[in-house]
Amino acid sequence: MAGLQADIDILAGLSEAQRDELELEKKGLASPHTSGEEHAVDGVHDGLEFPTQEEKQTLRRVSDTLPISAYLIAFCELAERFSYYGSTVVYTNFIQQPLPPGSRTGASIKQAGALGLGQRASTGIGTFNTFWVYVIPLFGAYIADTRWGRYKTVCVAVGIALVGHVLLIVSAVPGVIEHSHGSLACFIIAIIIMGLGTGGFKANVSPLVAEQYKRTKLFIGHTKSGERVIVDPIMTTSRIYMYFYLFTNVGALIGQITMAYSEKYVGFWLAFTLPTAVFCLCPIVLIVGRNMYNRSPPTGSVLSQSLRIWRQAAKGRWSWNPVTTFKQLNAPDFWDSARPSHYSDETRPGWMTFDDQWVDEVKRGFKACSVFMYYPIYWLTYNQLNNNLTSQAATMVTNGIPNDVLSNLDPFALIILIPIVDIFIYPAIRRAGFNFSPIKRIACGFFVGAAAMVWATVVQYYIYKRNPCGYHVATCKDGDGNPITSDLNVWIQTGSYVLLALSEIFASITGLEYAFTKAPKNMRSLVMSVYLFMQALSAALAEAFVVLASDPLLEWNYGVMGVLAFIAGTVFWFQFRHLDTLEDKLNSIQQGHYEEKH
Repeated sequence: MAGLQADIDILAGLSEAQRDELELEKKGLASPHTSGEEHAVDGVHDGLEFPTQEEKQTLRRVSDTLPISAYLIAFCELAERFSYYGSTVVYTNFIQQPLPPGSRTGASIKQAGALGLGQRASTGIGTFNTFWVYVIPLFGAYIADTRWGRYKTVCVAVGIALVGHVLLIVSAVPGVIEHSHGSLACFIIAIIIMGLGTGGFKANVSPLVAEQYKRTKLFIGHTKSGERVIVDPIMTTSRIYMYFYLFTNVGALIGQITMAYSEKYVGFWLAFTLPTAVFCLCPIVLIVGRNMYNRSPPTGSVLSQSLRIWRQAAKGRWSWNPVTTFKQLNAPDFWDSARPSHYSDETRPGWMTFDDQWVDEVKRGFKACSVFMYYPIYWLTYNQLNNNLTSQAATMVTNGIPNDVLSNLDPFALIILIPIVDIFIYPAIRRAGFNFSPIKRIACGFFVGAAAMVWATVVQYYIYKRNPCGYHVATCKDGDGNPITSDLNVWIQTGSYVLLALSEIFASITGLEYAFTKAPKNMRSLVMSVYLFMQALSAALAEAFVVLASDPLLEWNYGVMGVLAFIAGTVFWFQFRHLDTLEDKLNSIQQGHYEEKH
């Protein structure tokens, strides 16, 4: 609410003509008072005052009003994340723990379970699910860019995911769940189909929500107190993703908590049915609000053209000496030979159906993709909360709390921290004159993620130390077959989850922002899918660490993740810190002209 009030204050400081312009823009209409040169650059800014170079250096920057259509799409994300995380939160127990004696639903006050395949199988299948869900966005982006556009692709993806949800319910109903082989087969088919839908949804919903805001240029506004400020579209995009992520975690939190108790007291069939019911809200919101959404049409595949530009720029820069090759591929003039202006009309290749500005956009997109290459290491730390930290909770005193409900501390912390960071911390940092750029935020996210793994390592050390079975706590049972846990209270895991949540604000949210703002307009789904694909690479990389995901090696598991995140964050900062000085220049690149060659 405080964020919305800030938007209202900015609007109150605009003139009547400026407010009229805002309303016209939101309705998709052209301004009646054009300004010639500015209109030629960006037609939605007419009638507004633009800052001078001096004002850009001296005035405080603030974000703009967020459009209603962005909130509607964010609600779809909320429902989809409720369904996805509400289902996946019980995967660990469904796969790892055996069906309780006499149970036909998997429910048990002591420990819910179904298939009884153990922790390594649980971690392996969970990792495969993550890999699958984040590979599919590459195909979802291709379909959106070349055939259907983002809106239609999202709608179709929702329909496919619903089919997967129905099969998930079937795998857990009484009569099926008692037959572990049949239940497992149905479960695997369900997560494969769900992955197709979820991947197509994730590749396109993130750029779709940011596209609801159409401004791209800085303009002058006034706060309620009369302060003259610069309204920054890049900060607005950052804010859109902050609250988009907030909606994501509201859905994840409610879904995970309710489903953890559903599996414990009723059964897995209910834990899979309720997310499906909530997911049915997505097509309703998408269809009802279809005339409100700003929808970009498909523009054809630009991936092959982008790669052709890169190959053209790389000609003559290869060497048997890898150091020489690296230097030449990263030279300041690398992209010059791929610009149409580099050639005369007679020598210009026929495939160059674009202008120099589009080459600059592609260059910026490649820079963004190179930044994402370190994210697989970051996601190794984050993904611990989906499997190993859930299993860790089962080895401590829970006092009746389901072991998989503790992972909800992460979205709960995010719901609290996101408004605090947006309203207080980031503005305070800006007032102090510190440029907390995207590159700095991402590096900080790596370091905070490493700290979360240090916390988990220490907790695991004391779990082993304070359990009668020592380094075999996961299989420790009394004479009646009841689990014996350490005497540590499960809430000491809180530090790991809060630190992971803070790292997400710095690394994950900033990654979404970076993918959208640095991609060419007709490559936004593609660049976003590359960002999401880093989670798939992380899941594949995590398979190499599955051997550490059981007693007595769990201390090494968390410790290795922490060390890798710290090293990756350090290397990331030293490799990309130069982009800090180029941030405004990269953001100021105007949209280029591109024609698909038929």
